[in-house]
Amino acid sequence: MVICVHLPRFELAVAAGSREALAAGPLALAPEIGREPLIGETSAAAEAHGVRAGLRLGEALARCPTLRLVTPDPAGVADAWERVVGSLEGIGAAVESERPGTAWFEERGLRRLHGGSVETVIAATRHALGNPGARAASASGTAARIGAAPSRFAALAAAHRARARRPEISPDVPARLAAYLAPLPVSLLAARPKVAALPEALERFGIATLGDLAKLPRAALADRFGEAGPLARDLAHGKDTPLRPRTPTERLQEVLELPESASGPQLERALGLLIDRVLARPERRGRTLRAVVLSAALASGGTWRTQLTFREALSDPRRMRLALGGRLSDLPAPADSLRLRVEAFGPASGDQRSLLAEAAAVRRARLREAVRQTRAAAGPDAALRILSVDPDSRVPERRLALAPWEP
Repeated sequence: MVICVHLPRFELAVAAGSREALAAGPLALAPEIGREPLIGETSAAAEAHGVRAGLRLGEALARCPTLRLVTPDPAGVADAWERVVGSLEGIGAAVESERPGTAWFEERGLRRLHGGSVETVIAATRHALGNPGARAASASGTAARIGAAPSRFAALAAAHRARARRPEISPDVPARLAAYLAPLPVSLLAARPKVAALPEALERFGIATLGDLAKLPRAALADRFGEAGPLARDLAHGKDTPLRPRTPTERLQEVLELPESASGPQLERALGLLIDRVLARPERRGRTLRAVVLSAALASGGTWRTQLTFREALSDPRRMRLALGGRLSDLPAPADSLRLRVEAFGPASGDQRSLLAEAAAVRRARLREAVRQTRAAAGPDAALRILSVDPDSRVPERRLALAPWEP
């Protein structure tokens, strides 16, 4: 069975500061600066006015004039979710997470560790989420919703049906699982990136539930929606791909507080200093860097975050500055602090040049020294090179010419 841990409105709760703030009135995440004006997660009060995530800002305000916008905090959300996932990995779970607020893991390998049944594994999961670090990370006052099912999507559907204190376990028989999913809305498909665009189109055709979707012919869905159509139909039947859990790695980061709200050349110098500090950390142990996350706390409020995976693992600060310097132009406002975190390490051998490159460098150095000694003894014309001038000429003297050789 796959266990799904779902924290509703996680990004909005972290940006607002607590889950109690969500009950104060209609709330929504404001669009990120410099991106398309689409609102993010919304509170229950905002949804009661017809406001949902993905609406344009103007349409959302027209539906709910009292809607209050919350500044996005992508860096804070990533840090908080990392602590939640770390708590789940602390009980031995191999976690997959596509976005903050939802995580999956297989319970079969945890049964012997936690009592021998799905219920005891769920109890251990809830206990892990109840530790102080995880509760603070989830901006919690509300317990997570936990569901268990044979597949990833079915577990997510079970988590949506679960209550705060009562987990939901779906049937594990395929026929009964399809009947279990049938009355659920097709809006659940929005949680999967490959089929996220389908719910709106399906609702326009009058297909409101997963049961209606499961009855449609596979060929018709493929003809209308392409690859996403048959995938959505399989999800409605309870079929899904296996989990792909992440590999837990250590996190290495450096933070630089800027005395004044910095931008332009100041940020570039701060980035160079951060790169040098990260590369100088003893915890790196000579390893190269494969992927990094650059984030900033904005002077106007909120945060900015971007992730970069290098084409090849790097430990050269000059090349890292060139790769990350272009991302600073996307910063929407002056920053109060800048942070660089290592997401994935590469092999340690990347710090060393190959034996062939080392030998070639030695040969070039010896050749330059030999040329200098020869010219010192026989004059500047002692070392010349042959240039091809006119290879098709009938006169042999015109085909080649001598020129000074520069090492």
